[in-house]
Amino acid sequence: MADSKEQYEVTKTETEWRETLTPEQFQVLRKHGTERAGTSPLDKNYEEGIYTCAGCGQPLFKSETKFNSGTGWPSFYAPIEGAVATSTDRSLFMTRTEVHCSRCGGHLGHVFPDGPKPTGQRYCMNGVALEFQPKGEVMG
Repeated sequence: MADSKEQYEVTKTETEWRETLTPEQFQVLRKHGTERAGTSPLDKNYEEGIYTCAGCGQPLFKSETKFNSGTGWPSFYAPIEGAVATSTDRSLFMTRTEVHCSRCGGHLGHVFPDGPKPTGQRYCMNGVALEFQPKGEVMG
């Protein structure tokens, strides 16, 4: 999970998270897991809409910021303002910048400085941590 010292608007016990998430979503969002590259149908989804947190429903990324990074994971060059937070991840013998939902603390993926203009950032997200709402179905 995200740093236990953090306070989030949406909080649940581990049991409650397990009841509301699929096993794959729980592993990624709550245990910092990573889905296998190329397994998410959201990687090749280029419909107009909003990508939300699978844990709490918070809007995270607009479809117009999505791009094909060639990594096998859905990638974006910018999140919706205030939707994500970052922390330092020192696992796997390297230092990376972890991205998590600012509302529930769920682990989404990592951000790297090799993305396209205008930001130069690549928000490499686990598709299982996201849900997609097509433009016509986006809730206001």
